[in-house]
Amino acid sequence: MLIKKLNSCIRDFFQKEDGLGTVELILIIVVLISLVIIFKEQLTTLVNNVFSAIMRSSATIYS
Repeated sequence: MLIKKLNSCIRDFFQKEDGLGTVELILIIVVLISLVIIFKEQLTTLVNNVFSAIMRSSATIYS
């Protein structure tokens, strides 16, 4: 009896989940784009530094 009730509760939980709506998804995308625009210079510097370090490390491996 307890197992049937537990299975019923779990089934109801997963059936009632609606997932992300369009508005929520658009808001997440807007926030991410805003963060990229705000921190563009810092992100560019970080990516360039990382690729420079990778290139230096790979040059020592293949030398």
